[in-house]
Amino acid sequence: MLFRKASWMLLAVVTIGNSANANDWRQFRGPSSNGVVQDIQLPEAWGIDSNIKWKVEIPGEGWSAPIVVGQKVIVTTAVSSGQKNKNSEHDWKVICLDGESGKTLWSKDAIKSKPRLGTHRDNTYATETPVTDGNKIVAYFGMMGVFCYDMDGKELWNKDLGNFPMKNEWGTSSSPIIHDGLLFLQIDNEQKSFLVAMDLATGEEKWRKDRQESSNWGSPVIWKNSVRSELVTAGKTVRSYNPADGTLLWQASSSVGGFSSTPSGNADLLVVGHQGRDGAGMMVIKAGAVGDISLKENEKSNSSILWSTNEFGPNRSSPLVINGQIFLFGGRSGTLTCVDAMTGNKLYQGRVPDAGAFWSSPWSYKGLVYCPDENGNTFVLRPGPKMDLVRVNKLPEEKARYWATSAASDGTLFIRSTNTIYAVSAK
Repeated sequence: MLFRKASWMLLAVVTIGNSANANDWRQFRGPSSNGVVQDIQLPEAWGIDSNIKWKVEIPGEGWSAPIVVGQKVIVTTAVSSGQKNKNSEHDWKVICLDGESGKTLWSKDAIKSKPRLGTHRDNTYATETPVTDGNKIVAYFGMMGVFCYDMDGKELWNKDLGNFPMKNEWGTSSSPIIHDGLLFLQIDNEQKSFLVAMDLATGEEKWRKDRQESSNWGSPVIWKNSVRSELVTAGKTVRSYNPADGTLLWQASSSVGGFSSTPSGNADLLVVGHQGRDGAGMMVIKAGAVGDISLKENEKSNSSILWSTNEFGPNRSSPLVINGQIFLFGGRSGTLTCVDAMTGNKLYQGRVPDAGAFWSSPWSYKGLVYCPDENGNTFVLRPGPKMDLVRVNKLPEEKARYWATSAASDGTLFIRSTNTIYAVSAK
């Protein structure tokens, strides 16, 4: 037991060391794409009358998460002239707010048009989280295109990567990522799925890999582990690529497809899986895998896959790994499944008391787990052998849903609802 605790403490140190800009939240789920908050000044509690720094209304709607560089908060949205469908004109916007005051520093119209495809009533036309390297901002609006800006809002380039049908017209949601001057987009659909790397400075395509996949909605991640940095994509086949040239490093067949969640890793392990109407599947992959590591029939593990299961998996909320445990929040049911990360043994499963649906992805801070439900109540839990609810932080009630994943930077949390952003700070 002491060895296991020491090992996970070491993993946490390595993960923190991987981030050169701990105070910036530049992409979906933060510096390491895993929801681990490294800031040491965040408020641990907040409420209707406490630690609310500011509240700003955002026009239109979007489930994209805010990103933060210094004191600039960037968010995207889609404003409809009528109903949210293919027959109404939409205005896709990139908005930059001042992190101290909430004041709009600039707002840019990326494109004004009718949508090229439909979207699910619970999805939006601005669900993909933007990304930045600190100098350039990239907003990806699914089949509407990719748009790159400098930090003052000047458009540098834009690209049309095509229009492809999504399953049941459920729309898109896979967010872009940046690594070593390259922008990566996972565009899985019903016609022509592919993974593409683009030069961040120019938008020039550097490499492209066709993918034998149907629609997926999860985002790619750069998995910085103890062996190397890998570009990982989830789907019916989970694949890892060399980010520089797209060379396939390893792949593993999955028992399910149609991923909505995004993989989450640390220095030694990667958690990837999905649970939906077609079943459940989940696996934990060790760093350093090579080649086809797919499990054979009746296998649950091998030299590269620590364990796997068909009993449970992440829903739309991405997994969180902390203190040797994996936390899986379960969509409309408001449930939590907690699993031992090393063995796959289920520690407990149950509904979080008084919780609504969980759609946004959780984060961890000072050893605790934070996850907002769709009503804006953030449930704070302590890892351990049983469900331990520490507190519930509540935002003012309003006619809005909280489905966007939060951002944390320089002592402030940024929590987005359908049409507002709250800055929560103890400063």
